[in-house]
Amino acid sequence: MALHAPPTTHLHFQIRRPNVPRFRHRLPNPPPPNLTFRVPHSHSLLFSLRSHSISPICRCASVNSLDSDSDENYASESPQIPQRNKVSFVELLKKSSSFLPHVTIASTLLALVFPPSFTWFTNRYYAPALGFLMFAVGVNSSEKDFLEAFKRPAAIFAGYIGQFVVKPLLGYIFGIISVAIFGLPTPVGAGIMLVSCVSGAQLSNYATFLTDPQMAPLSIVMTSLSTATAVFVTPFLSLLLIGKRLPVDVKGMVSSILQIVVTPIVAGLLLNRFLPQICNAIRPFLPPLSVLVTACCVGAPLAINIESVLSPFGLTILLLIITFHLTAFIAGYFLTGMAFHGAPDVKPLQRTLSYETGMQSSLLALALANRFFQDPLVGVPPAISTVVMSLMGFSLVMVWTIRKE
Repeated sequence: MALHAPPTTHLHFQIRRPNVPRFRHRLPNPPPPNLTFRVPHSHSLLFSLRSHSISPICRCASVNSLDSDSDENYASESPQIPQRNKVSFVELLKKSSSFLPHVTIASTLLALVFPPSFTWFTNRYYAPALGFLMFAVGVNSSEKDFLEAFKRPAAIFAGYIGQFVVKPLLGYIFGIISVAIFGLPTPVGAGIMLVSCVSGAQLSNYATFLTDPQMAPLSIVMTSLSTATAVFVTPFLSLLLIGKRLPVDVKGMVSSILQIVVTPIVAGLLLNRFLPQICNAIRPFLPPLSVLVTACCVGAPLAINIESVLSPFGLTILLLIITFHLTAFIAGYFLTGMAFHGAPDVKPLQRTLSYETGMQSSLLALALANRFFQDPLVGVPPAISTVVMSLMGFSLVMVWTIRKE
């Protein structure tokens, strides 16, 4: 019997290294190599190899998928780098209003040290400057906000009482104190009373917008109402407190209201309603420009009236004006809390009415003092009040904004 050797089995080994990333991922144990056997004739050997074969295909596939996912994530994240820089720059422009108290202090010091830096900003620029601030408020508001503001008559009435009852009462008290206790001339006391008789300041609307944007329309309605009725209330209060009747140009004041408040706000609302793309393009640049305009409105009256401010009575008048405004801010805040303690938005309402009570149109009081009073000392308290009111108001903006955050 002849013996035949079994057919020769050829084993071909193909070793493939898995595609393991080198830098971004490190596996704890590398997968075993993929072994591929080709057995041409022996079925028993093929069965045995199948029963003991090693198949790391799934693991390699998972590694490859992980690597592909990481590559996709890395590719998707890398283009965001310049976008983040762009967003941060826009956010920096939007948050430039937080520097307003610091810029206000800097402009005050600059006006004291070097008055010619602001003397070019004369009275003819006040109306366009305040109009620009109102335009910025209108761009960031909508007509629905103002319709909602008129649905709160109690808050509007409270703001009116704070401006034309609480504030004149405080002005009368501090005017009497300045003459009776500190021995200041009577025109200085009359100037303090005159400051308390004028309407609310447009800067209070901007301060409210920076602290509580949803309350800005309500603040604008309060200021507009007090300014519109100031043509009758201011002469009456001046006659009652000071004893002198002040003839006020009714047509001129109404025209001023239209130019400074109504027209810019309506223009901003229309631009926001019909041209939102333009509105979105210019909105990031409004805060830094508003800070610059506010700095000019604060530094210019101080620089123009620097001689009166640095008079022998200047420091005493400064302390009295600071105490007067501080008392008005505190009274507006706490009286509102007592009257609206059950309102869901009592804190924003307190801040809004505090601005309305503590900030008034000192520029209007300065204009009335220069026009209807012969003694220049009457204009000293309004000139100091312009700076003090702005500094204290925007300092409160900074404090309340930080507390909210």
